[in-house]
Formats: sequence, structure tokens, C-alpha cells
Amino acid sequence: MPVVNRIAEFQEEMTAWRRDIHAHPETAFEENRTSDFVAEKLAEWGIEVHRGMATTGVVGVLDGQKGGNGRSIGLRADLDALHIHELNEFDHRSRNEGKMHACGHDGHTTMLLGAAKYLAETRNFSGRVCFIFQPAEENEGGGRVMVEDGLFEKFPVESVYGMHNMPGTPVGKVDMKAGPAMASFDIFEITVTGKGSHAAMPQQGHDPVLAASQIVTALQGIVSRRVDPMESLVVSVTQFHAGDTWNVIPNQAVLRGTVRCFKPEVRDFVEAEIKHIAETIGGAHRATLDYRYERRYPALVNTERETEIAASIAAQIVGEQNVQANAPALMGSEDFAYMLQEKPGCYIWLGNGTEGGPGGCSVHNPHYDFNDDISVLGASYWAKLVETTMPRAN
Repeated sequence: MPVVNRIAEFQEEMTAWRRDIHAHPETAFEENRTSDFVAEKLAEWGIEVHRGMATTGVVGVLDGQKGGNGRSIGLRADLDALHIHELNEFDHRSRNEGKMHACGHDGHTTMLLGAAKYLAETRNFSGRVCFIFQPAEENEGGGRVMVEDGLFEKFPVESVYGMHNMPGTPVGKVDMKAGPAMASFDIFEITVTGKGSHAAMPQQGHDPVLAASQIVTALQGIVSRRVDPMESLVVSVTQFHAGDTWNVIPNQAVLRGTVRCFKPEVRDFVEAEIKHIAETIGGAHRATLDYRYERRYPALVNTERETEIAASIAAQIVGEQNVQANAPALMGSEDFAYMLQEKPGCYIWLGNGTEGGPGGCSVHNPHYDFNDDISVLGASYWAKLVETTMPRAN
């Protein structure tokens, strides 16, 4: 694969960075050590460093050769880990109990650092690169916070690009999709309050467990009966909490779950439909309902032109035959979507290895580890993206 030779020369160094970050995972808005690590590297290479956006975010600014005519590009990587107890036994396993880089953000940060090191050495481009290291991608919307903090007002860019490793996809394969590529992410909570009673005398109460159970079943009918089958939609109840002992029907049951879809009108409909179903069933059981619906991340939508650019750059690295430019959309979500609401751009998926090999374990799994073999591919993609879209003036 025609990776950038200079980047390949410091692959071992990149591996050391990545494993150091993996061993010291930090979660949303607490990525202090990780931010220090990134900022120190950028400064060491002569890149202008800006800190404090979204609490622990870091933005590095690098200007290339003169003659860029004000052109600029944003490249984004995420910093945060997950609240997972790591079960790996290798030397670089997590040293922070209950926290783990189980999604590969340690690798994403490393690949962008690798590109930054190379571009700072060569400056074989005209224009400005903004290296965006974002906190709190997992659940907490650090991308939204950076945008709200004025990311693109302080660091104007023409376009912005992101990347995620993809376990199950062979190393050397790159996928992307123009248009809606990843689903929106919403959460809901339904609190069903009935009347508790002795379990042997249920007629004396109003059972919230029974009502909540019927709500769970009915919610599955939204996808199968209430929305056009041609639409992509997931409604999942992921938590059911009720009661403390065997012989008491409790006063209350709490349901929590998530909704994923691609279209705003579907999102609007589902929010109202969940409430209607819960209130109707709860009322039939003489229970009262509290309903909370929270919109977390919008759908991630890649723009056509930038997706074509990303595909052509990826083809330079891995070969055209290994690039799928119209890959299936994913029901997973990404807060990079907030940046794509502000600027045109593209988010790609880089193969992390197939099941049974290095990097094949699924993300958000206690046995996951980023595949260091792909670091050179990702860093080379970033570097070529900059050099190709903002070529050096003659």
C-alpha cells in the first residue's frame, strides 16, 4: 500500500503514543492527561496550540507554504474513553479502573498526531490545517459543545473531515457514504407510577410492572406497524427497573431506551408516538406517567463533493478497489454530526481487522484493542487529504 514513507518511518513511535494513551483512559470532559499529551506533542513540532474549548479540547493550527489564498481544512479526532472495565491482559491495558479505550479513540488521536508531525516537518501544502482534538464523543456531545463554544468562528475552515476505525472490516479497506451515513441518537425515560401492594393480593393495587411490560411490547410495534417499512428506525428499551423484593408489587417502574433514525420527520413522529403509547397503556392500568425524551445527536450527513474527495484520497492510499464509496449507512451515531451541520465534510470508516485477527473485536467490548497496523494508513490519509486539497503553490 502506498502509504507516506516518512510516516511509515515513525510507526513504532506512533504505536508507543497510542499504547500510552490506551493505558491512561479518561472519560468525557476529564481528558486532562490526554489533552496534555496532545498539546505537548503539537507544541514540540512547532504547531500553534489552543486549549480549553469544550473544557479539555485541543486545536492545533498549522500554516503551510505561502499562496494558500486563505484556504483551510479541519481534521477531527476524538479523545475520550468509555466507562468499561478492561479485560485484556497485555502490558498497555487500562491503569484507570473502570475506564477503557474500547472504541479506538486512542488510535484516532494517534493517527491525527502522526499526520500533524509529518505535515509540520514538510509543510508541503498551501493554506491552513486545524487539527481538532475533541473531548466527550461518547454520549455527552463534546462536538456540539465545541461548536457552541465557537469552534468555526475561532478557527474558520472550508470543510471538516472525520474518521473511525471499523472492526470486522479488513485492514486496507475504507468505507464511506454521501448523504445520511449514521443515525440520530435520542434517549427516552418512562416512569410508570401505580399503587403498590402485597404480591399475593394484586387486586389491592395497580401494578406498574405489568403496565411497563406491556409498554415495552407495544413500543416494538412502532417500527413494524407505525412507520413506513422503507424507513430505517430502531426503538430499543435497554433498561427496566422495578421493585426490591419477591413478595411486593412496587409503586413504580422505570423504562429507559434509545431511538435511532435518519430523518427529522421520523424522529418527530417517534417522540410523540412513544409518549402516546405509554400514556394510553398506563391509563388503562390506572397508572400515571412521567415521560422524558432527549435528543442527543443528529444524523450524520456527509456532503457529496467532500465524500468524492475523501474517496479519491483513500484510493491513493489503499487502491481504488479497496474503497467503498457508497457503503451501507450505520445505525450507530456520532457527534461529529454537529460539525457537519456547520461545514461540508465527510466521515469515513477505516478497516481495523476482521474477527479473529488483530483489531477484529467489536468496539465497546472489554476485550477490544485498536489495531496499530492501521495507524500509518490513517495518518497517510490525513496527510494526503491536506496536500491534495491544498496543493503547494508553484
